[in-house]
Amino acid sequence: MFKQFSIDGGVTAPSGFYADGIHAGLKKNELLDMAFIYTPKVANIGSIFTSNRFQASPLRHFQKHNIKQTNFILINSRNANAMTGKKGIEDIETLFGHLSQKLPIINPVMSSTGVIGVYLPLEKLIAGAEKFDLNIKNGDRAAQAIMTTDAYKKEIAIRVELEDGRTYSVGGMAKGAGMINPAMATMLAFITTDLEISTDELNRLLRKHSRTTFNAISVDGDTSTNDTVFAIANGEAGFYDEVSFDSTLEMVMKYLALQIVADGEGAKKLVSFHVRGAKSDNDAEKIAKTLGDSLLIKTALFGEDPNWGRIAMGIGASGVEVSEETLTIAYEDVKVFENGLNLFNREIEEKAYAIMRRKEFTIYCYLGLGNGEFKSYACDLGYEYVKINADYRT
Repeated sequence: MFKQFSIDGGVTAPSGFYADGIHAGLKKNELLDMAFIYTPKVANIGSIFTSNRFQASPLRHFQKHNIKQTNFILINSRNANAMTGKKGIEDIETLFGHLSQKLPIINPVMSSTGVIGVYLPLEKLIAGAEKFDLNIKNGDRAAQAIMTTDAYKKEIAIRVELEDGRTYSVGGMAKGAGMINPAMATMLAFITTDLEISTDELNRLLRKHSRTTFNAISVDGDTSTNDTVFAIANGEAGFYDEVSFDSTLEMVMKYLALQIVADGEGAKKLVSFHVRGAKSDNDAEKIAKTLGDSLLIKTALFGEDPNWGRIAMGIGASGVEVSEETLTIAYEDVKVFENGLNLFNREIEEKAYAIMRRKEFTIYCYLGLGNGEFKSYACDLGYEYVKINADYRT
């Protein structure tokens, strides 16, 4: 048995981790735009990346050097360093070459977010990074510095107490609000822990839980060139407990994933699509993700319109086996369609409308064909999303 407690500190909550955010001149108005995560003790690092074929230079740099251990992660916003070719990787190596003369960094890792197709402003990054104080524990400022169109920072920290009295912590931070359809695995997530965990184990657990967390969310159905999740373990606690960490990692990943989709650019609602009764879990996943990606459904969520025909459309368009005669659709506990029968009338519509006015709710889809089940998460899509992305570069 074990207990989990929410604590402060974000990525600096586990023993031996330091972080901060600074202004390097990438953003206007003195906003924080560059951050670091540092641990004096070299840590094992696990990772999952975007499935976009045009992976950004930081991802290619990490894979080029086959990095399995590090003590330093550098993160910048406002510039994705994507579609920048060989120069994008060379710029990272130039940057780390300068910093290694000033800071005690080992196998440094970089993560970037922002505009695609622009080279790194090396002079600003070098000058900014030279301001880093690696003795600072300020996860809050680091979480702010990695934001782009995010409306708020996203961080979490959990302390775990085992039955025998041993304790450890897990911290996390993430950014993301648009270009969100993680397929790993413009979202970035960083998870720290003081447990002793191998790189292979970190990779295994990240892949295990990404399916129902980061890979189950959609803001706009677009897959970024930079999607990254890093998990680093420095071993300061001196032990590893698989059962409790498995649970805690899933908790941290799900919290950060839901924070991202709830912060969809201009979003007002967080909606889950719970598909049950499919022939397989994979079928249920395809349907749930089709519903979460549909622009027609997202705009109906924004308009608070219980247009269940769009839900039926998405289910039928998913490409998996379904049957109208066994299908049930419900907004929370309000059934609008059941086993081929349209239940929609004025009274049902009013009840469904009342549910859609909530900030958070679930749409249930029961297929009646098997035991397959999956839940995806999405937000509404409205005028503000168009406004933000119409002039994103300015």
